[in-house]
Amino acid sequence: MRKIIHIDMDAFYASVELKDHPELKDLPVVISSHHPRAVIAAASYPARKFGLRSAMSMSQAKKLCPQVLVIEPHFEKYRNVSTQIHQIFQRYTHMIEPLSLDEAYLDVTENLKNIPSATEVAMQIRNDIFQLTGLTASAGVAPNKFLAKIASDWHKPNGICVIKPSQVQHFIQHLALKKIPGVGKVTHEKLKALQLDTLGDLQQMDETILIQHFGKYGKQLFLYAQGIDERPVQTERERRQISKETTFDDDLILTKCHSYWPKLIDQVWASLEKKNLSARGVSAKLKLKNFQVLQHSKSFKQPLQNKKQLEDVLQQLLIEMRISEYAQFRLIGVGVYQLSEQQDPPQLSLWSIF
Repeated sequence: MRKIIHIDMDAFYASVELKDHPELKDLPVVISSHHPRAVIAAASYPARKFGLRSAMSMSQAKKLCPQVLVIEPHFEKYRNVSTQIHQIFQRYTHMIEPLSLDEAYLDVTENLKNIPSATEVAMQIRNDIFQLTGLTASAGVAPNKFLAKIASDWHKPNGICVIKPSQVQHFIQHLALKKIPGVGKVTHEKLKALQLDTLGDLQQMDETILIQHFGKYGKQLFLYAQGIDERPVQTERERRQISKETTFDDDLILTKCHSYWPKLIDQVWASLEKKNLSARGVSAKLKLKNFQVLQHSKSFKQPLQNKKQLEDVLQQLLIEMRISEYAQFRLIGVGVYQLSEQQDPPQLSLWSIF
């Protein structure tokens, strides 16, 4: 039986900034750029009382809360604080799976301080974080990652929720399905259409029916309904992608976007080189003026060998998307994925996408 802790920092970006601006701690503060099309990166808890949240457009945020205060993000500062927090984790276990700058899974089944109670480990970690950084963290303690992540949100902010093995069935019986990681709006609507509202309801469903409706994810839903999640804490997570985007001041048709692609390609390629990575996949992203997102991607057996190949693939993707000449876009982006350590010398000297 594993002992898993999910640590989630409370309003991390906002909390880091408010340490430097304590006079703003009771005011609605968001972390965002001042770009006309900016979105919120993080919202303080006073801001959340007005309905403000991450990924919300600033235009919408100002309608909900005209007095909102905006602080420009300082990601280097957040990374430095995150490094301090992860150094604390390493005092207790080497089994750490970072999910982002502000959250991680820790397997403390066998911890470096030989503390028998996972709850005690979580409490000590939260105290160490506060003593070192002045920031609060919430924690979920459970027999698996699925339940630990749900639990960490249970008593936010600055709380801890423990689900012992003997409590699992009672805890999940009335748990809303929207709490399940991976259940977004579309999946939730499908579940509601099947008259399923809680994990207890899901327990009554046959696994084959769930797979019929949800594919491979149906099997995962079936296991979650039993409180089962056998995924181990992964100490080395492969980075999924590198991507760069730009948001326009005014909506542009595709031909007017052409001058913006080279800079994005330069930024993506520079990131690959800096991290000594190669990529076998390329994706294009365009967001319409009504916020609908168009995406297309391709992957290959061999990695891209130079920036020109990245440019060629991107152009091919745009052609295949058959975008209307009248479509207007507020944002465009390019990304690379299926990343791996750069090999030297390259596997192939000649490479073609056709």
